[in-house]
Amino acid sequence: MSQETIDRITKLINEFDARVQSAGTDKWDNPAPCEQWKARDVVAHVAGNLNGVGAGIQGQEPRQIGPDEDIVSAWNTAKDGFLTALPNADLSQNVPGPFGPMPADQLIGRIIATDVLVHTWDLARATGGDETLDQDAVAASYSGLKPMSAMLRGPGIMAPEVASAEGADVQTQFLNFTGRTV
Repeated sequence: MSQETIDRITKLINEFDARVQSAGTDKWDNPAPCEQWKARDVVAHVAGNLNGVGAGIQGQEPRQIGPDEDIVSAWNTAKDGFLTALPNADLSQNVPGPFGPMPADQLIGRIIATDVLVHTWDLARATGGDETLDQDAVAASYSGLKPMSAMLRGPGIMAPEVASAEGADVQTQFLNFTGRTV
């Protein structure tokens, strides 16, 4: 895995973390843009993915997040564990991914990075936080996703695309592509 990918995923995780840390404790039950999810579910999902990939690159079992667990504490544990494991891991090894085993560098650089990015917006929308995403990351993720549209529309992966308004900015187009109404 290139240092560029490590830097990118670290930046995206830190941007998600800023939304987690700034959300008030009264916001975790707010509805999220993801169907039937609350703000807490968004954080649990991203933390669960980091726990899963982090465990995979370390040859361990992933830590599960309990339904009544303090979500900020669970997030902090997942984030810190993943970011600590990342620099020393053999990222050429295959780890479990949503489409089957794949090299850790590819899973982290493509799927996890995009997942963290889009869910940063979801969390911000649910909690009233800053919805502005890193434009370079948005453009890179969007261009990487477009050729895989048909594969991504399966159950539990991505909602149907929402039509973008004429002249919509790249963030809006990206979010619409992932099934979000902006």
